[in-house]
Amino acid sequence: MSKQKKSQPNGGTIALNKRAKHEYFIEQRFEAGIALAGWEVKSLRAGKALLVDSYILLKDGEAYLFGAHITPLQTASTHVIADPTRTRKLLLHAKELEKIIAGVEQKGYSCVPLALYWKKHLVKCEIALVKGKKDYDKRASEKDRDWDREKQRLVREANR
Repeated sequence: MSKQKKSQPNGGTIALNKRAKHEYFIEQRFEAGIALAGWEVKSLRAGKALLVDSYILLKDGEAYLFGAHITPLQTASTHVIADPTRTRKLLLHAKELEKIIAGVEQKGYSCVPLALYWKKHLVKCEIALVKGKKDYDKRASEKDRDWDREKQRLVREANR
C-alpha cells in the first residue's frame, strides 16, 4: 500500500505578516531558509510563531531575521534555555543577497519578512524588498479592496 500524504492546514503556512502587506508596496519576493534550533522546529509544527514586529538586517553580506517570536513549548526543551526572540540567520544564495543589498541601499526601500511556511520538511521564510506606503496609498488600496468585495457580491447575487 502507498503512503497517503498528510494535508497541512493553511497550505503549510505557519505565520503571516499581514501588517507588511498593508504598510508597504511589495516590489520583489525571495524565498530564504532559516537556521533553527530543534525546539524552534517543534514550536513551529505547533504553529506558535509571530512575524508582526520582525524585520531583516543585512550585515557583513548576510541576512538575519530580528524580532520574530517563536514561543517555546513547555514539554519540548527542558534542558535548553529558550530565547523566543533570538536572532536567526537567513540562508540565501549569494546572487539573491546581492540583489537585496543593492535594493536596500536605494532610498525608500527595505527588506521585511512576509511569511513562514513549510516546504516539504523544511521551514522557509518569504522575504520581500518593499517600499513604504503613504497614508493616501493605504486609503486607495482599502478602496480597491472594498470595490473587489462589492464586485464579488454583485456577481454572486446575479448568479442566484
